[in-house]
Amino acid sequence: MQTLIENVNIINPDDELKANQNILIEGKYIKEISSGKINTKENVKVIDGNNNYVLPGFIDCHTHILAKGFHKEENMANPLAIHFYNAVPHSRQTIDAGVTTIRDCGSADYGVKLAQQRGLFTAPKMEVCITPLVMTGGHFDLMLFSGFDMEIMYPGFPKGRCDGVSEVLKKTREVKRAGADFIKVMCSGGVLTTNTSPEFSQFNLDELKTIVGEAKNTNSKVSAHCHSLEGINKCIDAGFSSIEHGTFIDRKTSQKMVENDVTLVPTLLVHQYLYEHGFPAWDNYADEKMAKLKEVVKVHKENIKVAYEEGVNIVMGTDSGVIPHGHNLKELVNLVDIGMTPKQVISAGTVKAAEFLGKDDIGFIDEGKCADMIFLEKNPLVDIEILTNPDNICAVIQDGREVKN
Repeated sequence: MQTLIENVNIINPDDELKANQNILIEGKYIKEISSGKINTKENVKVIDGNNNYVLPGFIDCHTHILAKGFHKEENMANPLAIHFYNAVPHSRQTIDAGVTTIRDCGSADYGVKLAQQRGLFTAPKMEVCITPLVMTGGHFDLMLFSGFDMEIMYPGFPKGRCDGVSEVLKKTREVKRAGADFIKVMCSGGVLTTNTSPEFSQFNLDELKTIVGEAKNTNSKVSAHCHSLEGINKCIDAGFSSIEHGTFIDRKTSQKMVENDVTLVPTLLVHQYLYEHGFPAWDNYADEKMAKLKEVVKVHKENIKVAYEEGVNIVMGTDSGVIPHGHNLKELVNLVDIGMTPKQVISAGTVKAAEFLGKDDIGFIDEGKCADMIFLEKNPLVDIEILTNPDNICAVIQDGREVKN
């Protein structure tokens, strides 16, 4: 099956804008791009591009596609099936926002990824960690003071809690067995968990090195949820590939990240959104969460700006799932606020994100690449905020198929 898209302007962030182009898609891939006439088969589907601007489909490197706020009360009240059905509207919202690939940092299991691959529902392509590793009493250890454990559990979704070298080794193997593409570790406290605080590091260096060592046996990257400065430094020393959030990072640690080729996924949007919108009135832990959030918001953007100035590799991630899905590209405006140019922020969500995931077939519009692309009537290089409203994204193509029109 061939699709010919005529009369579009192609924006690849690391290239010059190419005006008045035609794109021929065959199956999942881009077969030809030309400013002239393209020879096609007789049954080609022709789409008038209407002089739209075409960008690569965005890649959100930090989402939770099944999650809806991580409220313990909902985990307790809802049947397990609701946990999975949440993926259907969340995925549609994510696609409509212009995101065609995600890195799920805890919620989606291998079955959800497989369902997307088999076309059972419209969703971004996924890289999954299954469940994060968490120490006893750490961030996302959901055992309450009452003794009730609010962690979702079912076959194929290992429990994340582990302590000591032998347990973290076994848990790393368990999540790989369950289908994890990468390993995620909760390396500091967080906002949402009641018995932890973001400034405290979690897991010791021996445990972290054990996780990384085991992950290397399968060429798997290891990612750290980490706000804590001490925690970030331990993760760098242990050989982690990325730091998620990075709230309390400083200039010296930023330089250390550059030297060790560690990527930063700042997720600036999530803290800003929660600070502005708060938590539901029925959330029994809302006041405690808001108190921690205020401390994070004070310094997060300023510290990430320091990291950018020092040359840390930054890719786009939103933590959607903690906040409502479908706002993903609002993160781009936050990245502009720290000093990045429109081209740089688009690159952070496309080319650089693809490189970080080790994917050479997405993140760029070119012959031989996957036909993942989004269409806009106006040029986002002139006004990046155009991308923040899903209504401005006229169409989305994923693997050569129209998933939004």
